[in-house]
Amino acid sequence: MNTRYPHLPSEGGEEKIVYVRPVAVADLPEEVQAQAGGLDHIYSVNGADGTRLALVANRHLAFVLAREHDFAPVNVH
Repeated sequence: MNTRYPHLPSEGGEEKIVYVRPVAVADLPEEVQAQAGGLDHIYSVNGADGTRLALVANRHLAFVLAREHDFAPVNVH
């Protein structure tokens, strides 16, 4: 997947950090809960300003997604 998404920060010389954290599915909107496939928790990839960039099924996928888009993922508890 080589498509760049317009809502992701633009490339630059600095290291782009995103934060990966678990999210309780129950805390998400109903339309997202319906797509969670019965999971209790999923993972959010967030920009440095806290903007949620993506929701994925597991931590590994969150890190892979971030690296595919040239971000440096950091785990947040």
